[in-house]
This record gives sequence, C-alpha cells and structure tokens, in this order.
Amino acid sequence: MTGSTGTIPRPEHPNPQFERPHWRNLNGKWDFELDLSASGFDREAWRTPHFNSTIIVPFCPESTLSGIGFTDFIAACWYHRTVEITADELSGLVYLHFGAVDYEAHVYINGAEVGLHKGGYASFRFEISKYLHEGANDIVVGVKDDVRSAAQPGGKQSDRHYSYDCMYTRTTGIWQTVWLEYVPQTHIDRVRYYPNIDETSVTIEAKVSGQGRLRAEVSFAGNVCGKAETSASNGLVMLTVPLAERHLWKPGEGNLYDVALTFGEDTISSYFGLRELRIDGYRFLINGESVFQRLVLDQGFYPDGIYTAPDEQALVRDIELSLAAGFNGARLHEKAFEPRFLYHCDRLGYIAWGEMANWGLDISDTANYASFIPEWMELVERDFNHPAIVGWCPFNETWDQNGRRQIDDILRLTYNVTKALDPTRPCIDTSGHYHVVTDIYDIHDYDQDPESFRQKYAAFAEGKDTFTDVHAARQTYPGGIPFFISEYGGIKWIPPFLEDIHSWGYGDAATSEEEYIARYKALTDPLIDDPNMFGFCYTQLYDVEQECNGVYAYDRRPKVSIEAIASINRRKAAIEQ
Repeated sequence: MTGSTGTIPRPEHPNPQFERPHWRNLNGKWDFELDLSASGFDREAWRTPHFNSTIIVPFCPESTLSGIGFTDFIAACWYHRTVEITADELSGLVYLHFGAVDYEAHVYINGAEVGLHKGGYASFRFEISKYLHEGANDIVVGVKDDVRSAAQPGGKQSDRHYSYDCMYTRTTGIWQTVWLEYVPQTHIDRVRYYPNIDETSVTIEAKVSGQGRLRAEVSFAGNVCGKAETSASNGLVMLTVPLAERHLWKPGEGNLYDVALTFGEDTISSYFGLRELRIDGYRFLINGESVFQRLVLDQGFYPDGIYTAPDEQALVRDIELSLAAGFNGARLHEKAFEPRFLYHCDRLGYIAWGEMANWGLDISDTANYASFIPEWMELVERDFNHPAIVGWCPFNETWDQNGRRQIDDILRLTYNVTKALDPTRPCIDTSGHYHVVTDIYDIHDYDQDPESFRQKYAAFAEGKDTFTDVHAARQTYPGGIPFFISEYGGIKWIPPFLEDIHSWGYGDAATSEEEYIARYKALTDPLIDDPNMFGFCYTQLYDVEQECNGVYAYDRRPKVSIEAIASINRRKAAIEQ
C-alpha cells in the first residue's frame, strides 16, 4: 500500500528525503473532543474513545480548515480513528509517524499507551506492531498544551485571548501529517549526507538495524552517475560514492541528486545537494563564492490553516512569491517548518535559516531548558540533509523575563550542542540579542529614518569593525566575523484594498505605495552597498493577521509593485564584487 487517495488533505509524502514505498497517509476525518479542563487523562479517555465531534487532520482545531475553528485556549484535546491492518502489514515493523503535534502528545493503540512526545515542532514516531492485530485497531492521541506556562516554546502563538501586535492565533494538537510506515525487520534507520565538492563525491553515513549489504545508487536528472555498496551490521556504516557528473547546488539552482538506498528488502528514495559552506572573514561563502543573502522573514502562517498550509501548492507559492520579489532566501522565523517545505527550498535553490520557536520559553530559569534542548536536537537531526539550510538559529531575541536576565550558559550550551551535531553549518546563538557565542553577529534594527539608519553602519562600511548597537550594554561585536542586519524595515502599509482594523507595524505607516517603495529602497541600498555586509533580512514577506508590514497581504495579494521591490533587491552587492 502506498500513499493515499486524493480525497484527503495533504496527501503527499511528508518527507521526500526518506521515503519508503509502503506507507499509509492517515490525514482526514478523525473523531475529536476538546478537553478544556484536561481531565481526560484522569478519566482515562483513551479507553472508551467516544468523542463528541470530528476534525480534519492535519489542521489544528483553531483553524477553519479543521472544521472546528475554536480559538480560545485549549488545555487538552483528544483524537481517535480506527485503521484496518492486514496480516501482511504485520509481517514486519509498523511505525506510526507524526509530523508535529503541539505540545505534549500521548499516543495509545487499542487502549495501551505506546509513547509520549514533548515538543510542538519536531517530528516523532513509535514502533507499534506489538500493539496491533489483524483487523480494526483504535488509535487515540491525547494532547496537552499550555503556551502561557513559560515552560514550553510557543513561537508567535498569542499568550492572550486574542492575537495582538506580532503574536498570532495559537496552534494546538496535530498540525502536520500523520502516517503509517511498513518496514522490514532489516532496515535503514537514518542517513546523513556529507558532500565533497572538490572530489565530486558524497559520503553517506547510515544507521542500520540487522545485517546485509548497504547499496547506494546516485543519479542526476535520471542519469546514474555513481554507485557504491558495503557490508553493514547493526549500527553506523559509511560509504563514499564518487560522482561522474558535477552539479553544484547554489542559490537559484536547486540541483539535486536522487539517491536510491537498499538494505536487505528495505528501499529508500532520497536526495542531496552538492554544496559547501564556509566563512572567510566578513564573507559567507557558498561553494567558495561570496553570496549576498537577500533574505525575507517568513513566519509560516496561513489564514485558513494557521500553522498548516492548505495544500502543497501553498508551500511552493510562498517561495515563488519571495523569489519574484528578488529575495533569494528566508529566515524561517519562530517556527520549525515542515520537511515538505524544506524540500521545495532545496528543489528551487532557496536559502533557508533553520530556527526554533523559542518565544514563550523563559530561559532565565534553568528548569525550562529541559523543554528546549531535546526538541532542538531532534530538529537539527531531522533537517541536517537539506542543502537549502545554510545556518542554524536556535534562539531569537532572548528578552529578559520578569526582571531576570537570560542565563548565558544556556545559549553557550545550545551553541556547542548545535556545532557538535552539525559542524558543517554556522550557528547564530540568538538572533538580534543577546549574543554570547556565535559564528555570525546580527542585530535587529527597525529604524524608519533612512538617514539615521545609514549613519549607524557607515563606519562598518568603511572597515572600522564598529557600528551603533542598541544593545551595546549587553553584547559586543568581536570584529572580523560576518555581520548582517537580520531584521529591518517592517514598514507598515495598508493599501486601499485592505480594511484597517486593529493593524500593527513598526514606526509610522507609509501613506502611499510610492512612499513604501521609496523607504524600502532608502533602507535597503546601504546594506547592499556595504562591502563588509553579507546579507539582510527584511520584515516581512506577507502580513500575518494584524501585523501589516508585508510585501504581500495575508492572502498573498501584492501590496506594492513587486517588480519595484525586485529591482531594488537584485542589484549586485558590494561584497559580491
């Protein structure tokens, strides 16, 4: 059995980098019940799952696409569906996968608890074959969520009843695809790719269960260009595949090699990109070339699905809209985006910075760190192979909490853990402030006065390793490492086709499209012309709810001339000369 019919939402395989032929998509209608007192765990609701409503998975109950549309706080909720399992499907292992569930997910099969996962953004799975039997089987998921606790990451999910400023409608429960996967006893557990552009080769690190021959066949555009195999037995194994063709992954050119992996009866379809990252002084090099990163802030929200895109085309469309505006990548902001989105970034040659939704987590208290680091490690592992991801940013704007400062050792430890898990990419410890140890120094500056904005960085443009930092009392640029303005602009603009109800943005709103474009140009030109700045990140790609500073509206209609924005962005940058 493969995939699903077209009658359910989001039918595509959720992870193109690790796709087996035998899987079953469990999206669609599930029984559902809100549990606003979270009493269902005491009542053992999983034993008699007669819930009073239905929901469309993978859309959260706050969304209209779910069929629920309940936007108040949800302390807990319950899901149930019955699946038919055949004897043939029980002949090997059966994994139950969840793309993401926010926040604490308890999973039950036929009345027995099979596992617990904490974390609203990382993917997880349970091997459930011993809980199944031939015929009808009950799957129940109970979810707890408390975004106001300060003990769990929540990103831009509002901590008030309504959304406000740059805090938006919450997401509770299942919000990415749920699927079953049928796996042989002897199988591949995970794989990592280490491309070598100088040798035109790729080294594959695989973790396997069982004994056999691991085989890898690499092709490009349908042409086989490399093969290798080796013996493997219960653990890590590595093999290097020389490539007969050299196609570099680069911004605007998502050249991907397809990989067919086999181990015993297990077969995996995968891919990788041949690219290398390196830092050279102020420059950020991709395949040895200085690339100016024309980034935009993308928050991954949708009017009808909240955290979840209504369909795959919506994922692609956001990348295409960004490219049309002259951006070559994005900060995937305060949210870990789904692997299917990252696949399209890979395919289209679209730069991405991987972040975590750290807002809502109080890191002035060490007790809360246990809610962060395990999930961050899961995400770095999950997304390691995406060539589009050029750097990690686990924290963003680590503000003080209740008069208490951030614990610097938390940032230092997270940086060290990230570099241990992935030494191939740079890591920004906390975007904007307050830096402790970082490969790249960045700040956020929403100054709306172009001349004042330019003057702050004029000395840096002259090579003096100094600039005006609003947080200078708490952080100091060490000099000699890459620097960029990773949030700026945020120009508020309400075009005539939008109704101005409770809108929010940075500084004084533009009074016309012409003023918006003129201010955009005046703020952006100094960054492009700075010979020591490797990029920028404009806030933001599209409006989100009441925050109206996007180039596009929340429904993705252009608010200004996209051609005008693109012409500003696409000028050759000084650091690329």
